[in-house]
Amino acid sequence: MAASRKPKLAVWKFASCDGCQLTLLDCEDDLLAVAGAVEIANFAEATSTVIEGPYDLSLVEGSVTTAHDAERIREIRRQSKALVTIGACATAGGIQALRNFADVAAFTSIVYAHPEYISTLATSTPIAAHVPVDFELRGCPIDKRQLVEVLSAFLAGRKPVTPAHSVCIECKLKGNVCVTVAHGTPCLGPVTHAGCGAICPGYDRGCYGCFGPMETPNVAALSRELARLGMNEGAIHRVYRTFNAAAAPFREEADRHGP
Repeated sequence: MAASRKPKLAVWKFASCDGCQLTLLDCEDDLLAVAGAVEIANFAEATSTVIEGPYDLSLVEGSVTTAHDAERIREIRRQSKALVTIGACATAGGIQALRNFADVAAFTSIVYAHPEYISTLATSTPIAAHVPVDFELRGCPIDKRQLVEVLSAFLAGRKPVTPAHSVCIECKLKGNVCVTVAHGTPCLGPVTHAGCGAICPGYDRGCYGCFGPMETPNVAALSRELARLGMNEGAIHRVYRTFNAAAAPFREEADRHGP
């Protein structure tokens, strides 16, 4: 009897720093199990081997910032049975989405010696703005335990189990003292999606919102608390304009506090 075919896994890069792809390579022993369970058909970060699609699962890192990439993601979607976006760039436009609120021509004229050679869109948008996405895994970078869970869920034919609660819950589970209550430190933990393990509050620093907005975040209430702690309108505006600036709750709250 012929052995059953392994599912084809493809990993794709768009505008990003490669950190989320490196998280997959950092899975160590778990990666060996993944490699044994799937056929890695396309993963430029790990191998030069390229196997043509269609693909059973595509992991996509990065945002869409060029017309070429907008066309490329549609082709990847067409060839993929399931498509999962990984990281803040792919799920919310990433740090490069700050261009959405500024003049891209001004940026390119400052950064590049010959800006006339640069062909780019005026915006950096998440993958879901262009094609249907089956699951979004947030983070900057993503958490490798959550990534392994997503891959395991795909292989088992079930829905991934990832937390919907905020970083505050992670702080409670780790026994961290609340940096805001104890020290008056501004922190985005109450409105940020869990997944990092509350790294920054664990070192007496406020959360920077790397994992993006949690489900139904009360950003207005948090902004009032940030103001009470002494942050002015400009500072509150900037705190939401970081890794997940284009995520709707953060974008809308930033707009309430500045241009």
